Amino acid sequence: MSLAAPETAATAATLAPAVPAPVARRHRVVALLGAPQSPFELACAAEVFGTERAGLPTHYDFRLCTRAPGPVPTTLGAPLLVEDGLEALERADTVVVPGWHPPGSPVAGDVLAALRAAHARGARIVSICTGAFVLAQAGLLDGRSATTHWGRTAQLAAEYPALRVDRDVLYVDHGDVATSAGSGAGIDLCLHLLRRDHGAAYAARVARHMVLPPHREGSQLQYADAPEPARADESLAPLLEWAQERLGERLALDDLAARAGVSGRTLARRFAEQLGTSPGQWLLARRIDAARVLLERTALPVEAVAARVGLASAVNLRRRFHAALGTTPGAYRRTFGNITGVEVN
Repeated sequence: MSLAAPETAATAATLAPAVPAPVARRHRVVALLGAPQSPFELACAAEVFGTERAGLPTHYDFRLCTRAPGPVPTTLGAPLLVEDGLEALERADTVVVPGWHPPGSPVAGDVLAALRAAHARGARIVSICTGAFVLAQAGLLDGRSATTHWGRTAQLAAEYPALRVDRDVLYVDHGDVATSAGSGAGIDLCLHLLRRDHGAAYAARVARHMVLPPHREGSQLQYADAPEPARADESLAPLLEWAQERLGERLALDDLAARAGVSGRTLARRFAEQLGTSPGQWLLARRIDAARVLLERTALPVEAVAARVGLASAVNLRRRFHAALGTTPGAYRRTFGNITGVEVN
């Protein structure tokens, strides 16, 4: 006769082996390489999605693939050894086409079919620089706006009339498909996707590790050939830094102009020439960005967030926030507030 106490539900739970909590699957980013591959455009994506950084959570797995695995020639001469073929696209959450050389050259049918299949099952398809020509050949840009390097926008528009070429942007994001302007704008697009996936604070920390601004102002046209480049003494950097540190204050155009030592009309012209926007719109964008970080990283009430970023009231913040991002401050905080941990300060 056993003297052991009867096993209760609580006892059974105590004796059962602990079940480890499921580990969240990382977002799979796969870069599709062509030959010859430009290392710089590839590095734009690899640096943002494929680099682990101390003190920052890692949200992505980054892999390379190509049509014929093995050594892939590059524009530098030294090849890249790529182990995965097109089957890697079947498991990708995001596919990046980091440039394509020569731009507009025919793309193999199985490559185009693999891109279409990835898009059809819900993968995000992204191009950097001349990679837009590949997306266009796949038909993923038909009826949409897109961009590419400023020196190739006319070619893209001529060869693919079913799409609308936007020459005056650094990137175009439709959610499921995104294109960037020339070369370095690939970093802008990748950081933008990082913000979209994991919030402004996380993207800002990654950008800080890269010693880059979280996003650049203006458009790629400021980098295109121009007859008379802006003079160095017209740099807005000191004024922008000064204003960024005073977002909570009331800053009018006259205040900015006085700080810069120019008239309001001259300052507005310099903003338009160098940043592609007005002083008021630039200031509003910075205030929205600051509000995003506070909503992610603090438990401050919306009214207090509005005051800290110079938008006066919760009503004004909600209106501006919704116009800029298509959501409310409360909904944004519920989505991104736990990414970096909420602190009260």
